[in-house]
Amino acid sequence: MKIKTSVSVVVRILLWLFLLLGGAIFGTLNDKNDPLFESYLFHIISFIVGYVLLIYAFRSAANGGKELKKGRVGDIPRLETNHLVTTGIYGCMRHPMLFGLTLLPLGVALIVGSPTFITIIAPFEMLFIIFMVMVFEEWEVRKKFGQEYKEYASKTPMVSFKKECLKKLFGKIKG
Repeated sequence: MKIKTSVSVVVRILLWLFLLLGGAIFGTLNDKNDPLFESYLFHIISFIVGYVLLIYAFRSAANGGKELKKGRVGDIPRLETNHLVTTGIYGCMRHPMLFGLTLLPLGVALIVGSPTFITIIAPFEMLFIIFMVMVFEEWEVRKKFGQEYKEYASKTPMVSFKKECLKKLFGKIKG
C-alpha cells in the first residue's frame, strides 16, 4: 500500500521522531545515577501524568484533523488541504492540532521518567515546536491561501485558552 503525502509532511514526522527519540535517549543516559530516576514512585506518578497528557495531545490531533478534512477537495496528498478551514475548532484558533501536539514531548518525557527530559529537553522541544509553527507553518499557509488567510488570521488567534475552545480541542472524539 502506497501512501501519498508531501515531502513537507514526511520531514515534519521525521523531525518529531528525532526530537522524541533523541530526548528520551539523551535524558535516560544523562539520568543513570539520578536518585529520582531510580524511584519507582516517581516513575508510576510520571507515567500516569504522561499517559493523560498523551491522551489530550492525540485527542487534539484527532479533533483538529477531523475538522481539517473539510479542507481536502479532490485528489491531494494525505494530511494536506487545498481549502482554508475556519469552522469548528479552527474558528477558535488557527493551529489547534499543533497546539495540542506541543504536549507530546512532555507526555513522552513523563512516560520515560527521565528528570532531564522532563525539566530541560521537553520544554526546549515544546518551544522549538512553537517556533516552527510561528515561522514555517504560518509562512506556508499564508503562501497557500494568501489574502483569505490574512483576513482569517486577523480575526483568529494562533492559539486560544478559552474554555469553550479547549473543550473543542481536547474533548472526546465524536464520530
